[in-house]
Amino acid sequence: MKSLKKILIIMMAILLLAPSAALADNHGDTKATVKTPAADLRADLDKLLSEHFVLATTFMMKSYEDAEDAEQVWNKLDQNAQDMTPAIASVYGEEAAAQFEDIFRGHNDYSDDFVKAAKNDDPEARKAAEQEVEEFVNEFGAFLSKATEGNLSEEAAQKVLAAHEEDVINVFDHYVNEEYQKAYQSFREGFHRMFDISKALSTAITTQMPDKFEHTKADAKAADLRSNLNALASEHFALATLEMQKGFNQSPDYDFVTWAENEHTKDFTATIESLYGEEGAEQFEKVWQQDHITAQSDIVTATLESNEEARMDAEESLKMFAEDFGTFLAAATEGNLPQQAATEAVWTHEEDVLETFDHYAAEDYEAAYNSFREGYGFMFGIGETLGDAIAKQMPDQFANDQMPEEMPDTGMGGMSGAGSLSAWAWAAFGILALLSGGVLYRKKSNQ
Repeated sequence: MKSLKKILIIMMAILLLAPSAALADNHGDTKATVKTPAADLRADLDKLLSEHFVLATTFMMKSYEDAEDAEQVWNKLDQNAQDMTPAIASVYGEEAAAQFEDIFRGHNDYSDDFVKAAKNDDPEARKAAEQEVEEFVNEFGAFLSKATEGNLSEEAAQKVLAAHEEDVINVFDHYVNEEYQKAYQSFREGFHRMFDISKALSTAITTQMPDKFEHTKADAKAADLRSNLNALASEHFALATLEMQKGFNQSPDYDFVTWAENEHTKDFTATIESLYGEEGAEQFEKVWQQDHITAQSDIVTATLESNEEARMDAEESLKMFAEDFGTFLAAATEGNLPQQAATEAVWTHEEDVLETFDHYAAEDYEAAYNSFREGYGFMFGIGETLGDAIAKQMPDQFANDQMPEEMPDTGMGGMSGAGSLSAWAWAAFGILALLSGGVLYRKKSNQ
């Protein structure tokens, strides 16, 4: 009787464990990683769309001031639009890509129209430019809705596009009116809106074409993590290079760019705190500010004063920052991001910032904005690598959700659950038979 009682207990345990075991079997291949086809698509759109915003607003400010580098910024803005075409072609084909380029590349012209209207104090020209923007919003919204087969509705597309265009215009108008804090507040809000747009668009595309993206999700938690880090890293680069240019030119809005950098630091610190707690956030902020942001300002001062010794001291501070921040990231991620790899990545970023500034100071603007685009793009590699290290460190938080290959059954379990339970029941009875015969063979399976 005792033996039979034990056998029945084992059977009940197997049946009770069946649902959780089946769940593990269904999701055991789900890995915590930010490197999925859907997340890659979203990251590509993050980079292209946010860079468009940075270059558009920068061009408008430069052009209004008749800056010597305005033409080079315009050329990079146009190149950014052309770079989007292959991304569209890879998803929708050459014909759709050509249509996209015609609409999107053409809308950059409106940036110059707003500048000319402001410089000439021409309200009629301003009104005409606003009308062109409205037409672009309607046309491009319709294009995106049709391309995604309604997964991004025409109304939603037009709404986010109108908000983006308003962001660009707000930055410019506040700048012209010398309302610099409002200008850079609008810059930060508009910059981050581009990441919301890329999330909506990439989610629509991956929902439309699940097979093409291996049933991965653009709005998975790991993809959100990667995108958030992309936004923080790339905004830092954009503000750092702009701050150094403004400092070198001794522009009246310099202090407000540094204000925007301080606001960015607060956001970055809050993200670190959400992952690693208050102590981790305090350590981050100390390392980030001490030998980093201050050193970039010291580089500008040294250049203006032609002080080579001060320049070398500032560079040493940046190298120290790369070491300290690399060490911090390695410790925080428990080695999922190795210290040497982290340090090398941070120092490469600092070299990009310095190279962009040095070309600018030497009035080699073509080289400056080539370096800018290269350095800006590099930040998205940092977001990917750091994000993947964090996801692997915290798999419970960032395990990737997969789109179901077939629609799940509705109701309380359905036939699928019944079938699974039936299989476990047969397994239980099989074990009962073996135990009754006095033989138990246990096979350890490697997952």
